[in-house]
Amino acid sequence: MKAIVQRAYGAPPEVLEADDLDRPEPADHEVLVRVRASSVNPADWMAVTGRPYVLRLGFGLRRPRRRVRGKDVAGTVEAVGRKVTRWRPGDEVFGELPHGAYAEYAVAAEDALAAKPAGLGFPEAAAVPLAGVTALQGLRDAGGVRAGHRVLVNGASGGVGTFAVQIAKSFGAQVTGVCSTGGTGLVRSIGADEIIDYTREDFTRNGQSYDVVFDLAGNHPRPAYRRVLRRDGTYVAASGMPGGDVLGPLPYVLRAALPSPRGGPRTKPFAAKARAGDLARLAELIAAGEVRPVIDRTYGFTEIAAALSRQGEGHARGKTVVTIAP
Repeated sequence: MKAIVQRAYGAPPEVLEADDLDRPEPADHEVLVRVRASSVNPADWMAVTGRPYVLRLGFGLRRPRRRVRGKDVAGTVEAVGRKVTRWRPGDEVFGELPHGAYAEYAVAAEDALAAKPAGLGFPEAAAVPLAGVTALQGLRDAGGVRAGHRVLVNGASGGVGTFAVQIAKSFGAQVTGVCSTGGTGLVRSIGADEIIDYTREDFTRNGQSYDVVFDLAGNHPRPAYRRVLRRDGTYVAASGMPGGDVLGPLPYVLRAALPSPRGGPRTKPFAAKARAGDLARLAELIAAGEVRPVIDRTYGFTEIAAALSRQGEGHARGKTVVTIAP
């Protein structure tokens, strides 16, 4: 099978190349997916570049242990393991893999997949898993968002942010989206009640207050976020890179994990977990017309390095998608 293989750490165009690999075989509780589309995420870019360096403790110190990257997958079931009961060949599925989506075929645990929403093409479905689940779990589980809440999404025009704005609206919240000038039209089009252009206004100093701040940028100190939260509000810390190329998000996560002062807003450090049940919930929201994937750009299979480079620039609005097979 054709796959995009990583030989070393570095800039995507320098370390990724197409190669022929043996087609993987599913174990008893796994399925073989013929990959139709994938997408790129910050986690994919970090794994390819090996930055921040602290992540190499898990990826491989001198060179990557895994040769094929890619987490988001949408495709058709090609074969199933002996003990698989949920899927049959030909089923259209989507989900999040640990790795291996940048190839013609990939194996997945049977419970890592959900049925692809009928109204979505494969590229649109591939945009959903990691970003959509991150937004859903961050708002519902960490933030406890409910009807009537005022929610601020910092980083509203990005891959996770575009899902977060729509999901918060589906919960009945009033949503403020923070983005750059170029993203304001997009964020308005997906339902935000208020848009703050961070190049012109600092939301931490405008006197507004919120029940939940869902932070996807990590570009303000913790006291600044507390300043805009109501007394019983919640700050959900989902991103941030104050540790640069060495420690990356680690200092941010550790600071966010410090106990909140008594009697004030809560801080919830947050990392999403892949769950098929949450994929199914997203499929329901999509079928109901309450959520739609926002696609920034679509690349072909041989352009995965360019897609990852686009991700690394940090300017994509919505998701960057890769078509693996027609």
